[in-house]
Amino acid sequence: MLIGVVGDYAPRNLTHASLDDSLGHTGAEWEWVATDRVPPAPELERKYSGLWIAPASPYRSMGGALAAICAARQRGIPLVGT
Repeated sequence: MLIGVVGDYAPRNLTHASLDDSLGHTGAEWEWVATDRVPPAPELERKYSGLWIAPASPYRSMGGALAAICAARQRGIPLVGT
């Protein structure tokens, strides 16, 4: 089970570090997906068991973040937004 964390990862951002720590404690597998590199909806659905829209906007691509949210809603991909 792989979770796609949609956001523009910044290691010095405390919310990003906390999100990594939290997911690490669950034993989950995740990877960060930059908002300007969100893949098309079919690929999101195939690759990820769920999506997490990361905190700390503004995003490099608000359109990319919204595309991930739309894909989750339209394709039934579990979604968390913080």
